[in-house]
Amino acid sequence: MALFETLYGRRCRSPIGWSEIGEVELIGTDLMHQAMEKVAYRLEQPLEMSLVHPVFHVSMLKKVVGDSSLIVPDETIEVNEELTYEEILVAIHDRQVRKLRNKEIASVKVLWKNQQVEEATWEAEEETKKKYPHLFE
Repeated sequence: MALFETLYGRRCRSPIGWSEIGEVELIGTDLMHQAMEKVAYRLEQPLEMSLVHPVFHVSMLKKVVGDSSLIVPDETIEVNEELTYEEILVAIHDRQVRKLRNKEIASVKVLWKNQQVEEATWEAEEETKKKYPHLFE
């Protein structure tokens, strides 16, 4: 008896043994096509995202509960050739100073463009002042 069968009380069903006993076994390319149909989705994308690969593994997809206020129009995000975009700091919400043994580290809680208030992040105050001095005046 295999270890899996001992632990879970049933046979391990590998891709080779997906079918039940008595069914016709799939071999070769038929097996691969059936497996591909079970683990991949082809997504329709706008032309601006034509450089992004349209096939994703199922594990990368997450269920979305529709909330129209969270949808960001893709026209507002400028994606470059490397498929990245620059986040733009909009406002500073909070400031804190953490004290270590020998030094103090100042941080600011910043809100980024195209993100909700709940997604604000803590950033180093010194670096933020260098990039966005107008927000500290």
